[in-house]
Amino acid sequence: MSESNGVHKGKWLLPYPVIVSASQGDIVAMGIELTHYEPYIARLSLKTVVDDYGYPHTCVDEDMRSRLESKLIEKVPDFKVA
Repeated sequence: MSESNGVHKGKWLLPYPVIVSASQGDIVAMGIELTHYEPYIARLSLKTVVDDYGYPHTCVDEDMRSRLESKLIEKVPDFKVA
């Protein structure tokens, strides 16, 4: 896929050295990855709750957010870097 079609130009990708360092257990690189994926994890963790008056509100389910972050931390060291 060419970069000229505008699908993605690399601006949202993590730098390769960060990925390699995180997969080798570097805590700072893991923090960079968590920060990078924080908006995506928050979006995946959204839930709708209804207040006492019957109005729906969307909020982040902190338990789900924590579980997704833990799963990311658990799986990054298993990532095979070519």
